[in-house]
Amino acid sequence: MAFQKHILCIGAGYVGGPTMAMIALKCPQYKVTVVDINPRRIAEWNSDLLPIYEPGLDDVVKTARGRNLFFNTDVEKGIQEADIIFVSVNTPTKTFGAGAGMAADLQYWEKTARQIRENSDSPKIIVEKSTLPVKTALAMERILTSDSKVPFEVLSNPEFLAEGTAIRDLENPDRVLIGSRETESGLKARAELVAVYANWVPKEKIITTNTWSSELSKLVSNAFLAQRVSSINAISALCERAEANVSEVSRAVGMDSRVGSKFLNASVGFGGSCFKKDILNMVYLCRFYGLSEVADYWEGVVKINEYQKERFVMNMLQAMFNTLAGKKICLFGFAFKADTGDTRESPAIFIAKRLCEERAHLMITDPKALDNAKTDLKGVVGDIEYVADPYTAASGCDAIAVMTEWKLYKELDYQKIYHSMVKPAFIFDGRNILNHQTLFDMGFNVFPIGKPPLTHFKRES
Repeated sequence: MAFQKHILCIGAGYVGGPTMAMIALKCPQYKVTVVDINPRRIAEWNSDLLPIYEPGLDDVVKTARGRNLFFNTDVEKGIQEADIIFVSVNTPTKTFGAGAGMAADLQYWEKTARQIRENSDSPKIIVEKSTLPVKTALAMERILTSDSKVPFEVLSNPEFLAEGTAIRDLENPDRVLIGSRETESGLKARAELVAVYANWVPKEKIITTNTWSSELSKLVSNAFLAQRVSSINAISALCERAEANVSEVSRAVGMDSRVGSKFLNASVGFGGSCFKKDILNMVYLCRFYGLSEVADYWEGVVKINEYQKERFVMNMLQAMFNTLAGKKICLFGFAFKADTGDTRESPAIFIAKRLCEERAHLMITDPKALDNAKTDLKGVVGDIEYVADPYTAASGCDAIAVMTEWKLYKELDYQKIYHSMVKPAFIFDGRNILNHQTLFDMGFNVFPIGKPPLTHFKRES
C-alpha cells in the first residue's frame, strides 16, 4: 500500500504510544511508526500485553498494528523515511547542576534533535510533543539547522491527556493546540499538521498560535489544574479543624459558574508526571526572568501538596495512639490515580516511605501498579509486602489507607474486611470515595480528608 504520509514518533511512552495509535486508527492513509531505544518496551508494544495500561488502548492498537501502525527500534531508518517527526522523549526534572529540582532535564531531547539532523536528507516537520520549557523550539531549530542544508520546521503540539482517560481524550479532545513560526514556511508546516488532526477532530477545536504561546500554554494549564487541587486540599485542613465538610464546601464553591466543579475533590495530594514537574519548570522560568513573587506563588502550590501528604501521615500517627511501630497498615492503591498503572510522583510513594520511617509493616495492593510500586520502593528500609488481592492484603491489618480512587475499592465487602482486621480497626480515606457512615456503623474508625472523623472512642481536640 502506498501511504500518503510517513509519520514517525520518537519515544514509545505514555504520550507517544497512545497518541500515535489514535492517529493510525483515524488515518489509515498514513504510515505511523513508533521507535524507541528500549527493545523491551518495543517488544511489549508488539505483544498482547502492552507496556502501559489505559482503558481502550488495547483495542486501538490491535486494530491498527500491522496495518499502518508499527513499533520498532530502528530510529535512524524511521527518521530517514519520515515526513513528520513527533518528538516524545522523556524530559524529567533535573537532579543535578543549575536548576536541579526545578528545570527540565533536556539531555535526551537534545540527543534526539542531533540524531534527527544527522539522519535527515529530506525536508522534515518536527513536532514537539514532550512537555518542554518555553523557547525550546528555538534551541531545536538551532541544533537542526547547524551544519545542515536540509530544511526543518519545528512545531509545538503539547499533549493535554489525562491518564485513565487518554483514549477518550485523544478521540474527543477539548482542543488540539499547534504552535508554529508565523513565517510562510512555518504556516505551511502548521497547515500540514492541522490536516492530520482534521481527519477526526472538528476544525473549531484545533487552535493555532505562535510557538511560544503553545509551549507556555501546556505549563500554565497544568499549573492551573494543580493549583485547584492544592487550594481545596489547603481548605480540607481548615474543614477538619472547623468541623466542616470539605465535600459540601467544594460542592457549594463548584456550583459557582465562575469557578466550576472540576479538580475540587480533596485528597491525599496530586501526583503524576506533569503537575509538579511543570509547575517547578514554570517557577524556574519565573526566577530566570526575575519574577520572584510570581515564582513564590506557584511554588506554594507544590508546597501545599507536600504538606497535604505529610499531614495525612501525621493524622494516622495521632489517630493510632501516637505510634505506628509494629502496626500493620494496608495501602489500597499505589498508582497516582485510578485507571492507570503509572506511579510517577504518586502520593503513595511518600506515604509508604514515611510509614516505614515510623516502622510500620506495610501491605500494598493495587490492580495495575504493583510492579511499579516495587521499583519505586526498591532500597527502602522497612517491612513491605505486595499482594494483589485486597482481602488478603487487609487481613490482620490495623489500618487501611486508601491511596487511589479505583472503583474496585468502593465495591469491596468491608464487613468481611472488618472481621479480618485487628481491633480497633481504622480506615483513612485519602480519596473520600467510601461510604464513611456505613463503615463507622460496621465498627471502623473512619478518617476522611477534610471532614470530621467518625470514631468509637473519644479523641482529644
